[in-house]
Amino acid sequence: MTNYIDISLAVSADLPHWPGSVAPSITRWRDMDRGDPVNDCILTCDVHTGTHVDAPVHFLADGADVTRLPLEVLIGPAVVVDLPSVQTVTAEVLEALNLPADTQRLLLRTRNSEGWKRGESAFQPDFVALTVEAARWVVARGIRLIGVDYLSVQCFCGDAQTHIVLLETEVVIVEGLNLSDVAPGSYELICLPLKLAGADGAPARAVLRTLPV
Repeated sequence: MTNYIDISLAVSADLPHWPGSVAPSITRWRDMDRGDPVNDCILTCDVHTGTHVDAPVHFLADGADVTRLPLEVLIGPAVVVDLPSVQTVTAEVLEALNLPADTQRLLLRTRNSEGWKRGESAFQPDFVALTVEAARWVVARGIRLIGVDYLSVQCFCGDAQTHIVLLETEVVIVEGLNLSDVAPGSYELICLPLKLAGADGAPARAVLRTLPV
């Protein structure tokens, strides 16, 4: 039987959001309990809510929007690595992974994912993320997609160049993954963001498919 692992965060009012951004909410404006013929909800959220992708235009004024992210990058073989004791992902940390030579999609499982397992609803400013040098390593290594298990690929007070280095070289960034139940190894990634015209990001449903042994 094909085995799929959902690595997406459920969107709700309890989901942590970036300070200053719009908190997600789901409001039922038509309700059968009130006599309406159907139930119907309104979703309010930032495009960078929960599990989401960043498009180049998020940091590059003339960059592509989310509708132009290539499906062939968002779907395909991926490697999940476990970095349980790392406080910051540096180029040295990534080099020490000794990744397979053909790795094009890399998902980083850190202590961040334990927070999702615990159900943390408050924003955690000390989350694990990449340095600028780590972003340059990703580009030099030929990786086309990098996935992280908190709301940003760069540290909370980090350098925006972490994003820029990746986006200007068309590396797809997936943020807000929940990898708490994922063992290190090789999988097939399927990550499909909403097709929002002109948007600099979009929420996504992301799953991993285990590969035959």
